[in-house]
Amino acid sequence: MTLRNSKAFSGFSAGDIPAARAFYADVLGLEVSEANGILTLHLAGGRETIIYPKTEHVPAEFTVLNFPVPDIEATVDELTARGVQFEHYDFVDERGINRRGGPLIAWFKDPAGNVLSVLQTD
Repeated sequence: MTLRNSKAFSGFSAGDIPAARAFYADVLGLEVSEANGILTLHLAGGRETIIYPKTEHVPAEFTVLNFPVPDIEATVDELTARGVQFEHYDFVDERGINRRGGPLIAWFKDPAGNVLSVLQTD
């Protein structure tokens, strides 16, 4: 099949691309580029994700981007120091980390309200 060898990528929307660029580049420290109003996140391993403008943007009600990390405690501390606010669901600890089974994971939102996560890998 033709798609088998396609280098697929993911994307999601934001209502304010300049705010998204500042958050992903300055706060999260990712390499980003912009062309034709579309923001591209250049992720580790040669992966790319696009963020496209949408005038009537509605945040996704699910996690749109996951960042595997070796040490969730250090990552949560670093991101909190950079101004990231972690979500405090009823099943997470005071820092926003889920410790109730599965990988250690913490969720936060970008300026458009899209849900992102950091999760500890072994």
